[in-house]
Amino acid sequence: MANTASTRSGKSKKAKAGEAAAETAGSVDAAPDVADIPVAVWRIAVIVIFLIAAVLRLYDLDLVPLHHDEGVNGNFLVRLVREGAYQYDPENYHGPTLYYFSALWPWFVRVLFGKAAQETYGLTTFAIRMIPAFFGLATIGLIFLLRRYLGTIATLSAALLLAVSPGAVYLSRYFIHETQFVFFTLAIVVACIYFYEQRNAFYLVLAAASASLLFATKETAIISVAVLIIALVVMLVYLRLTRGKVVAPKTRGRTQRAQGFWSRFIAELGGPGVVGMWLVLSAVVFAGLWVAFYSSFFSYSKGISASFKTFEIWTKTGTVAHVHPFLQYVYWLAQREGALLFLGIAGATFIVLRPKRPFALFAALWAFGLLAAYSLIPYKTPWLLLNFVVPLSLIAGYAIQVIYDLDQRQFRLTGVLLLVAAGFTMYQSIDLNFINYDNDNSRYVYVYAHTTRGMLELVDEIDRIAKQERGGLTGITILSPDYWPLPWYLRNYSRVGYYGRLAPSTEPIIIANENQKSDIEANFRDLYRQVPSKQSGGSFELRPGVRLLLYERRPSSSLQ
Repeated sequence: MANTASTRSGKSKKAKAGEAAAETAGSVDAAPDVADIPVAVWRIAVIVIFLIAAVLRLYDLDLVPLHHDEGVNGNFLVRLVREGAYQYDPENYHGPTLYYFSALWPWFVRVLFGKAAQETYGLTTFAIRMIPAFFGLATIGLIFLLRRYLGTIATLSAALLLAVSPGAVYLSRYFIHETQFVFFTLAIVVACIYFYEQRNAFYLVLAAASASLLFATKETAIISVAVLIIALVVMLVYLRLTRGKVVAPKTRGRTQRAQGFWSRFIAELGGPGVVGMWLVLSAVVFAGLWVAFYSSFFSYSKGISASFKTFEIWTKTGTVAHVHPFLQYVYWLAQREGALLFLGIAGATFIVLRPKRPFALFAALWAFGLLAAYSLIPYKTPWLLLNFVVPLSLIAGYAIQVIYDLDQRQFRLTGVLLLVAAGFTMYQSIDLNFINYDNDNSRYVYVYAHTTRGMLELVDEIDRIAKQERGGLTGITILSPDYWPLPWYLRNYSRVGYYGRLAPSTEPIIIANENQKSDIEANFRDLYRQVPSKQSGGSFELRPGVRLLLYERRPSSSLQ
């Protein structure tokens, strides 16, 4: 084991105070020395993991056609970017942070290069998916900040397993709220830990900001926050029960009792007055961010009251939509995140039997507490798995750490275990994200009523016809009741009508549902001809069970 003298001597007074307080509160080994591998090895490992994560998340980012929900989110973004208009609707959609963060890049491009560049480079599939990809990478970055509390091997293992996780990669390439949501959840945890140990109230403000952004991202924030609080309480109680009466370390030559912890804690923060000031500031930051986002930055006051109404609405939705059995999440995890689930269970078992690292115990309670909470709700969708994947990666990393600690001179067992787990998981990730990304087979649980690649062929055919007509001014009539995410792909066409039923049309292009074929043939036979799919020879598959027909106006019927 490497010499840790320099690490010990480099600790700040606040850090030392934090260690003493941690032990007072009943923690054991809460902030151990972390110089157990050379600094150069740590840095190289961090860089390699980041590179792996970045390649998986950024390579060919627009390969997968947008999901129905991505198309809806994209429609909100287009309006926000082009018109500066957004109003939160609690009936159907999640919070506003996704749209405002995603709008920053196209707005930035417009400021620098003009409106045309904004449309060409700012509002693209690659550009909008950069936001979840960025937050996916940032989540891995937060894990590295937990090295002191989880252990070096555990931290690197957790980061690697999350970097190659099929679901974490898939959803980081998905323009929905989930990746941001888990980032802000983990940010709360990291900020609170740093506030506790370093006695720096600035981290309390960061925790408040993260909590506010969490609630402004998705209404299920209330579940995550509740589970975090319960996990903390259970951890403290369990540590107290398993260690008996807790006595603080010797300070200034005498032993202090645990009941004096809070008075010392407040004193180390600067006293009651300073603590009160920081609490008020944190509350202001929390409320300010909440109001700013939900009010569309003070332009839509009804959004504030709607942000509270959403809890009532989504409580009802959680009992009627996407209903699955209680153990559905466990089944999905076993199918696509088997390594994380197995190692997570092992890590949880290790930490419960021997609670050596309090944060690992907290991570286990967080992971399986959240899994239990979401399993109790009838509403279940695969993208919610990401909420469990992040804390599971932490406790899975801890399992690797325990095996490593058994005999550090025999690294082969640890290396083989990590290599097998990460290698198999990466294989699953590549298979899902670059090969079977639209395969509705039940094996690919993250592919949930997803748009198929055949839809992109339809878009290409529309663009081909439009080039022969009037380009972006070409009229398009959409009669099919199912058409998302087509509005995103047709965002640069100014004359698109969405009817959802049979309607008269003289536009150059008609898009209908396969079920409407007989009506189309009866009403438009002489005016339009069907354009078949080159792949299937007939209709274009939008998603499993939904097929679209493309009709092109015959040249002889053109209206001048």
